[in-house]
Amino acid sequence: MLDLRTVTVMRYILPLREGGSLPALAEADDDFKYVLKFRGAGHGVKMLISELLGGKITEVLGLKIPELVFVNLDVDFGRTEADEEIQDLLKSSEGLNLGLHYLSGSITYDPSVKIDPFLASKIVWLDAFITNIDRTFRNTNLLMWHKELWIIDNGASFYFHHSWQNFDAAAKTPFKYVKDHVLLSQAKMLDEADQFAKKVLNDTVFREIVNLIPEDWLHWNDADETPEEIREIYFNFLKTRLENSEIFLNEAKNARG
Repeated sequence: MLDLRTVTVMRYILPLREGGSLPALAEADDDFKYVLKFRGAGHGVKMLISELLGGKITEVLGLKIPELVFVNLDVDFGRTEADEEIQDLLKSSEGLNLGLHYLSGSITYDPSVKIDPFLASKIVWLDAFITNIDRTFRNTNLLMWHKELWIIDNGASFYFHHSWQNFDAAAKTPFKYVKDHVLLSQAKMLDEADQFAKKVLNDTVFREIVNLIPEDWLHWNDADETPEEIREIYFNFLKTRLENSEIFLNEAKNARG
């Protein structure tokens, strides 16, 4: 259920100059278009790991998210690109990257539009759980497509991995940034969302998700651990955070006032 397909980029279409990671619209060998996230951008493979883990947890919670795929980028792909910044990005992203299926015709979610309170609560719960700081009024990272709300861009999650220390303490943080969440005012069923999440998320699911992280995304210059040890830290973070969900749940409820 949680497997990802692997595709190969055939055509770079255009950069999507949103945020600092410079994602791009690209066409793959399955004839579909994808929003491509590059390993050579910004926070590199850690951002891709955030997208992968956050995206798969989104799926398990029954929320709408474009299909995630692993994307191969050939070593010669960027040589004809005229823009030097983009050419450098493509060259440094050789190998396995991550893509989200492009939702053609989608529009950015308007925060004035009311949605189902349980749906809003599940999304707020998700972002507090994965510590996603980037679903705000300034940048909702939510799309309307075929009259349904779709989640995109979980790359600003799991920010503990940028300092890579005090893992148990990081898992038990209240996530104060929830006060800025675009859907917080509509999240009137946070207790119900927490109960639901604890029915569908468990150790087996977490193990399956962290095992999806490609080995070559886990060789870090700023960590002494082996790839398997890094996977285990992510697993323990998820397990501990779920067991202590009342910490971030109460923070969200207090932020609602």
